Amino acid sequence: MKSLEVTGLAYAYPDGTQALYGVDVAVERGERVALLGPNGAGKTTLVLHLNGILHGGLGSVRVGGLLVDPGDRKALREVRRRVGIVFQDPDDQLFMPTVREDVAFGPANLGLRGSDLDARVERALAAVGMLDAAGRPPQHLSFGQRRRVAVATVLAMEPEILVLDEPSSNLDPAGRRELAEVLLSLDVTVLMVTHDLPYAAQLCPRALVLSGGVIAADGPTLDVLSDADLLASHRLELPFGFDPGAVRS
Repeated sequence: MKSLEVTGLAYAYPDGTQALYGVDVAVERGERVALLGPNGAGKTTLVLHLNGILHGGLGSVRVGGLLVDPGDRKALREVRRRVGIVFQDPDDQLFMPTVREDVAFGPANLGLRGSDLDARVERALAAVGMLDAAGRPPQHLSFGQRRRVAVATVLAMEPEILVLDEPSSNLDPAGRRELAEVLLSLDVTVLMVTHDLPYAAQLCPRALVLSGGVIAADGPTLDVLSDADLLASHRLELPFGFDPGAVRS
């Protein structure tokens, strides 16, 4: 079963701005896919359809086979458990006195208690290498550590899809490496929204280019990044000195 199926998704905002023009995307379970595109391409609009925050346009979205239907409150609750979004700023997700309480918050709201909750929290923190920080206040952690804890808050919900919004932003080189090691170790479908093309090449074998509300390219990430005309036409730029061909070899 596919983790994600988007079929004919079109959406216009109330002011008439058309953001998506008929997007078709399928992501297999366990895939790691980069979602690339210039600002204003529709990336955020697409992501917000995955858990029903935005709705009302044409087309459909299925997560693990479950239709995202805002009219079905029970199904929507399950979809929002299945689609875990890690925001660009971890401080938007971390608000409890300790790391353990932050990671426990979501599962506890689903009714998990006692040893089952404790085990869920420990597994999530261990997966991101932050178990030793369980009793610490999040604000005492480095930015990179807070981002990994934010990932743990989502993993604790046992999602079908982990959606990452610019995961490498504001990280130092060590933080980038540590987060990359975590993401490569996870047994979960990953959709990574990013402008960081080398990070996409490192972490995601497949890349989608969303531009002007449509999928402009879909293929192996290194092939996409090696197409200079494609990148130029969709305002995507490789950093100076980065050669996708060298990565491939």
